[in-house]
Amino acid sequence: MRNAIYNFPIPNNEPVKTYLKGSPEREALEAELKRQSETILDIPIIIGGKEIRTGNTGKVVMPHDHQHTLAVYHKAGEKEVKMAIDAAMAAHEQWEQLDWTVRVAILMRVAELITGKYRALINAASMLGQSKNCYQAEIDAVCELADFIRYNAAYASKIYNFQPKSAQNQINSVEYRPLEGFVFALSPFNFTSIASNLALSPVLMGNTVVWKPSTTSILSNYYLMQIYKEAGLPDGVVNFIPGSGAVIGKEIFASPDLAGIHFTGSSATFKTLWKQVGDNLDTYKAYPRLVGETGGKDFIFVHPSAVAEEVGNAAFCGAFEFQGQKCSAASRMYAPKSLWPAILEKIKDSASKVKMGDVRDFDNFINAVIDETSFDNIASYIDYAKNSPEAEIVLGGGYDKSKGYFVEPTVIVTTNPHFKSMEEEIFGPVLTVYVYEDADVDATAELCDKTSPYGLTGAIWGRDRVALEKLATKLRYAAGNFYINDKPTGAVVGMQPFGGSRASGTNDKAGGELNLIRWVLPRSIKETLVPPTDHRYTYMK
Repeated sequence: MRNAIYNFPIPNNEPVKTYLKGSPEREALEAELKRQSETILDIPIIIGGKEIRTGNTGKVVMPHDHQHTLAVYHKAGEKEVKMAIDAAMAAHEQWEQLDWTVRVAILMRVAELITGKYRALINAASMLGQSKNCYQAEIDAVCELADFIRYNAAYASKIYNFQPKSAQNQINSVEYRPLEGFVFALSPFNFTSIASNLALSPVLMGNTVVWKPSTTSILSNYYLMQIYKEAGLPDGVVNFIPGSGAVIGKEIFASPDLAGIHFTGSSATFKTLWKQVGDNLDTYKAYPRLVGETGGKDFIFVHPSAVAEEVGNAAFCGAFEFQGQKCSAASRMYAPKSLWPAILEKIKDSASKVKMGDVRDFDNFINAVIDETSFDNIASYIDYAKNSPEAEIVLGGGYDKSKGYFVEPTVIVTTNPHFKSMEEEIFGPVLTVYVYEDADVDATAELCDKTSPYGLTGAIWGRDRVALEKLATKLRYAAGNFYINDKPTGAVVGMQPFGGSRASGTNDKAGGELNLIRWVLPRSIKETLVPPTDHRYTYMK
């Protein structure tokens, strides 16, 4: 019987490896890239620990070489979704009753396997399947994934240790029960770490999960399921069901056992999920918890006191790393007229020094966007700008999908602060800039705040710290993750818990304890030591 009180301390973040030529990690990764490139996996549905193959299949291809098939995956139908729900519910009682420190131990083993034995495997899968260069894969699929698990253990420890005070003749306590039902996790393609956290943060708190991975990140996500099993995660705690969102959603939302949704993706999709839950409220045992991180139209606002070279570098990295496919990617910029020529010069200088191509060539800084649908959407915004009298493309503007889905880093300058690409989420390597008169800082800040329906990330730049404080106050609701003299990307678990509000989600801050608290139902317990036997108030006696 365990009687120790566990306290998991705040960990250190996982160090990012350098992958220098000749280093052990570089050699291991290159070998794994070769192995996976020469293999076509058959990826099953995984329900209750069992592999299921429906014969209704789809392909996983390299975005940077879309004729190259990496895997064939089986799609879940109505029958399999029901099976997954049943498996999650069957595993629920055993998993929730397991000592929470054992749950932590299993997940901490996942982190150790990811950062050690399977580091090259999960990095290679994220590179090939999601077209990330080795650095972008390393900070995501290994470091952030492990950080989520390790920090969540510390945050869970803090939550469980929070207890009310007791008084004379009574003992008070709070127990933290998992939700009464299963959690539906829907993950995006762009971060392997987010796909893992969407399932494992509810799991840590005693919940069981039905997980629908993005169809464009199935390779790395399947390997995660294999690692979970090796780490000792019991069958049925996480159930892996690739397939059509419409088919899967129909069964999920009809189940009275739906207890929560953990989502990262588009605002439009999250609104649809919310409406479906609302339409079925009378079906559920309890109100489902809805946790979502959705779209963004992330900004860089430049004060006239800023250093142009610093801004230009931040704009280039913030807009074009991982092809602008980060929820936090810089997508619009407000630049003062006095600084804009120098900022643009720096962006162009950076662009001239980078290469675009296959992830297996480690010299390529820019790789492919995720699929043809995304490519066509991004190209439509570029074409719109090319044909508009209100815009000029000053960098890039080229695209080609003959071999891979490649889009050049593109900068659009517009004279209209409400230009289409200033307002709408693109999710690609396109930065739109509005150049304002230096004297119009306050009015332009107002534009920045009111132009977009989103509120995810934003950055302000300048050496005048008093002026920046004024801007920060003006823009306090414009971003849930706010940066001063830094690019609006690169949030680190435990340092900048991530999430936004407005049309960007519920702001439950992945990488912080606020997210974990959404996956428990607290129960307050009062025990009276010597119960009274007289109903009279004291003054009546």
